[in-house]
Formats: sequence, structure tokens, C-alpha cells
Amino acid sequence: MRTTKIIKHVSQLGLQCSQRCISSEPNRKRFAALWGNGDFGRLGLGTLDSQWSPSICNAFDDSLRAISCGGAHTLFLTENGRVYATGLNECGQLGAMDKKSYALEPLEVSGLPREVIQISAGYHHSSAITGVNLILDLNFPVNNRLVHTGAVNEDDNLPSSDGELYMWGSNKNGQLGLGKSAAKIVPIPTKIDFLSGIRIKMVALGSEHSIAITDEGGALSWGAGGSGRLGHGHQSSFLGFLGSARLDKILESFLIWLIAM
Repeated sequence: MRTTKIIKHVSQLGLQCSQRCISSEPNRKRFAALWGNGDFGRLGLGTLDSQWSPSICNAFDDSLRAISCGGAHTLFLTENGRVYATGLNECGQLGAMDKKSYALEPLEVSGLPREVIQISAGYHHSSAITGVNLILDLNFPVNNRLVHTGAVNEDDNLPSSDGELYMWGSNKNGQLGLGKSAAKIVPIPTKIDFLSGIRIKMVALGSEHSIAITDEGGALSWGAGGSGRLGHGHQSSFLGFLGSARLDKILESFLIWLIAM
């Protein structure tokens, strides 16, 4: 089963690759080309069929800014800051008003109060950061590869962002950061009140845990702590799960700019 999960993720990496390949041409529409396992409609192509070669998703009139692949669902972010989701919805990870168990085509995520600038999909949970133009999609070649920074220069004259983090989907191991008393399934985007007053500039979601970076370069992690995945230096049997975000003490002396799952 673990090997199957890895294959699912790799088969959908073409989403981000297709965008980066045309990101240097601002006058052209950015689109998503998807392939791989089509179970639960995760490819957003209106069918359950798997695709053996890249297939363009024609569900969007607007250009796409970003995409993110979860366990069996996919998030899309348009240039105007709207978020869409397709695929499995058994844990509410699509965040849509439609309560069906899966969606074959992208549905708009409901309940987000303002423009979204960054998205991330975990195995059964999802996230969005609200604001305006805080994060620049910077792609530059390094050894024949396109590297995505997602950083912003302090000297850039950009509107400030609220950097508020919203999360939804499975919360069985505290991966939404809503506290130990929160529901196990949260089907609508919910603001992380624990982070009130803290600007979040980037978030990455894993299978049952989440990691975020603040605008000051601090690292936060929460959710299931098995195998030391939260990075707090404790054994998993001691850590259990953290229902609310917690600063990673080990990295306090560093400025963190990028995270990955």
C-alpha cells in the first residue's frame, strides 16, 4: 500500500511541471495537464479513467496560478485567487458545498473570505493562505532544473498580506491545528485561531501532519508525530499528536524560506 501511494503522487507531478514550463510567458494562459490514476476523479477530467499521457483540464476560464496534489484529491488556484478541488471527499477535503463523496470535475471551495495566494493538499486534508501578492512564484534554472522559491524580497514594493491560514478535511490526528477539542472531520475552510497575529507565508501538508513558515522565517509543525516527522526532537510515543501549531525549537536560530513534504 505504501508503494501505491508514492506512485499516485508521482503520476500527478505533471500538474506543477506544466505550469512552470509556460510560466515565463505571462501573456499565455496557464493550464493544468494531468495524468496517472483517475480514481475518484482526482484528475478533474470528468471521468474515473486513468490517463497514460498528459491530458489538459479544460474546467477553468481563468489562468491557473498553482496546483497541489493530495492523496486522492487535487487543489487548483486561479490567478484571481479562487480555489477549486476535485477527487475524493470522504473527509471533506474538497471544502465544497456539494457533499458527495467524490467529484469528477473541479468544484469551487466555499467559505474562504478573500483572495488566496497559496494552497497545499495533504493526504486527506487541505489548506489555503489568504492575502494579496505576498508570495511571488519565482522560477529560475539551476543545473538545468527549474527551482521554485516562493519567496519575496523585502525591498519589493508589494501590498502586505494578512497571511491567514485556513484548513479543512481530516483532523483525526490534529493535522488541521484546530486544537484537541476540534471535530475529526472539518468539511469547510476554518481559520487557525491559534495563529492569530502570525503571518503565514507558506504551508506544506503531509499524510497526517502539517508544517508552516511564518513571514519572519520561523517554522511551525503540528499533527501526528510518528517517526519524528514534526521535528521536535521527541519520541513519537511521548509526543502523540499536537492539536495546535507549535514552534520548532531546533530551527529557532535559522530563517526558513522553503519547506517540502
